[in-house]
Parts: sequence; C-alpha cells; structure tokens
Amino acid sequence: MRVVVPYRVADPKTRLADLLDREERPAFARAMLDDVLGAVRAAGHDPTVLATEPFDCPARVRVDDRSLSRAVDAVVDESLPERPVAVVMADLPLATPRALGRLFETDGDVVVAPGRGGGTNALVVRDSAFRADYHGASFRDHRRACETAGLTFETVDSYRLGTDVDEPADLVEVLLHGEGTARRWLDDHAFDVETGDGRVRPVRRERG
Repeated sequence: MRVVVPYRVADPKTRLADLLDREERPAFARAMLDDVLGAVRAAGHDPTVLATEPFDCPARVRVDDRSLSRAVDAVVDESLPERPVAVVMADLPLATPRALGRLFETDGDVVVAPGRGGGTNALVVRDSAFRADYHGASFRDHRRACETAGLTFETVDSYRLGTDVDEPADLVEVLLHGEGTARRWLDDHAFDVETGDGRVRPVRRERG
C-alpha cells in the first residue's frame, strides 16, 4: 500500500491564530506531521509527504501545488491497480498504528475515516474510478461519488482518526489524549486545559 500524507508548508493552521502566532503555527503543524508519520511507520508502511512546496523532512517528499483533490487523484492514477493508496491527513496527532491498521485492513473499493463536520480525515482507494473531492462536505461527496461509480464504500469509525486539529477548541483533545510530539509541544509552550461553566477549553499559562 502506498501511503501519502498531505501537508501545507506555508502559513498552516490559520484558524489557530487566536492562540498561536505566525511562527508557532508551522512548528505545531510540523509536530503533528511528525506524529502522523511515526504512526504510519509503526503500522508497517513507508509514508510519502504530499507537500505544497519543498521543505526539509525526514520522509520522502512529493511536491504538488495543485488542489488537494487533483494531487491525490494523480497519486491514485500512478499507483493503481498495482498498489492501493491511503491518504492520511497531517493534522491527526492522536492517530495510532492500531487505528491506522483498521483503516488499511478494511475491505472496500474506498474506505473512509470521517472527521467531524463532514470531512474526510483518512481514506484508502483501491479502484482508479474514484475521484477525490476534498472541498465542502467531502465525506458525503466521496460516498455519493462511489455510489455513482458503482464502487463499494466503507466507513471506519475511529475517534483517533476522526480528531483533526483545526480550531482552538481541538487542542483540548491533544492535551487530554495525546501522547506524542504535538502533546509535548503544547506542554512546552505552556498550554493547559481549563474547566469552568461546564466547558473545557485550552489556555496558555503565564510563563515566568
């Protein structure tokens, strides 16, 4: 199986700007990428980073500055039918080898681990008739595309793969459940969990 991890190099994670400044966001995005790459390797696969531009990375890097959908389609067209393709997003710091193993081993022409809000956090493609569409409610759109093309569509229900980090509130999940580089990065930068009024939110402690 060919495993690719899409990664935006320049100015990533802009929706975290309320808590992370312009220099911190790329560093945290890189920490999450490192966690994902480690989980993929521990699951028995050699990942390729599908990057928007060249950058220094300990994994193989493929540069494609087109839209994510077109970049993924190109990888699928090159790899099938010889090798299935898995696409695992770079902002899944809770991903584990076990969770990824479930995704990789589930039978189906297309297998999706959905994210919150209708997204597609990870998928496996085994038929080149599939075309990616990562805009909008991509989980729904991918399912409909499979129905139209007569492809089997399977879903992997996974908290670990379903937790992507886009908004400040998502950092709570990393602080509470993370065990890797991203969690340590947050700890080192004085992040903590605050409870009050029945809500849990990420906060930054004063650093002396």
